[in-house]
Amino acid sequence: MSTDRAHRPSAVHPTDDLARAIDDLPLVDHHVHGAIDHDLTCRQFEELITESDRPIPSWMTQFDSQVGFAILRHCAPLLDLAPHTDPETYLARRAELGATEVNRRLLEASGIGHFLIETGYRGDEILDPAGMAQASGSPADEVVRLEAVAEQVVAAGTDAAGFADRFAAALWERSRTARGLKTIVAYRHGLDFDPRPPTPTEVADAAGRWLRAVESTGRIRVDDPVLLRHLIWTGIDRGLPLQFHIGYGDPDVDLRRGDPLLLRGLIERAEPSGVPLLLLHCYPFHRNAGFLAQVYPNVYFDVGLGVNYTGARSVAVVAESLELAPFAKILFSSDAWGPAELHHLGAVLWRRAMTRVLGGFVADGEWSQAQAVCVATMIGVENARRVYRLGEGT
Repeated sequence: MSTDRAHRPSAVHPTDDLARAIDDLPLVDHHVHGAIDHDLTCRQFEELITESDRPIPSWMTQFDSQVGFAILRHCAPLLDLAPHTDPETYLARRAELGATEVNRRLLEASGIGHFLIETGYRGDEILDPAGMAQASGSPADEVVRLEAVAEQVVAAGTDAAGFADRFAAALWERSRTARGLKTIVAYRHGLDFDPRPPTPTEVADAAGRWLRAVESTGRIRVDDPVLLRHLIWTGIDRGLPLQFHIGYGDPDVDLRRGDPLLLRGLIERAEPSGVPLLLLHCYPFHRNAGFLAQVYPNVYFDVGLGVNYTGARSVAVVAESLELAPFAKILFSSDAWGPAELHHLGAVLWRRAMTRVLGGFVADGEWSQAQAVCVATMIGVENARRVYRLGEGT
């Protein structure tokens, strides 16, 4: 592991052996995006450490937030600065080092042993899996976004009657070496959709409506609930693990319709397929996700995005994620996109939270230290390696 890892804070409650065991885990980040490989202005950086898509008001800084304080605490030492330095000093040092060196330091220090990179969102602006592997020194594989493939099919040209077959062929080819698939139905419609597979006639009719809309507006964006259902069921037929964005995200998502309990109908219909359904991030619905992971064998979840953005309070979020679900059903992710600080924080805050929470169980005599190490290893590494068949051919 990189010597930069020494900058991590020491454990508070547990034994040193537990802290070291968690710190040394080669985490599998099962849902993440690439890092930005070019330098950022101060404004650009601040816009990338919030889920808001609105301009930042001139009277505030985005560093005055949990994620901002976490960057200054945990990332500043990796750039040769004191913890809790001011934002101006941090950003000046970041610019001095340059994006390539910043990425190398932060990604290596994260201790992430394998990245599963979702490439469907602004993929031309970030490192692809090969670039992430080179920058971090760790393997990286791809997760393919269903909606992006459908939009590429329409951009390349199709008619309504041929859309379903063209999409299926494109998806099989596009995911030939991928480890998983993802849907953003939560953004494009909400999770309160009809869980049944649509009929071929329904798909063709919906594709016709979409193509007419594209022709009239010039905008290629799939948001018809019939088509979104079709993409999901085609993804299930593909047989790869299928990820769902759940809960908290940018303003494009209607959080009122982001509760994973709305997916129960789909979960039950998909169960005979044996395809793993991965509920991503889930905040503030992570307890609901834990219930689903407990009662349905095909459901898994993580609290990824919520960890970074709750910062010093992320210990509580991680603790709540351990309440209901079997430990074999919980995974680690960061959902980082853009600044490598988010990739690093996803790992360091998760390790810190697991150390404190599990260490508390050990200190209280509720768990043995061996049990704590086993659970941390399952969630941080082994569950993802099993679900995504890492180390096996696709």
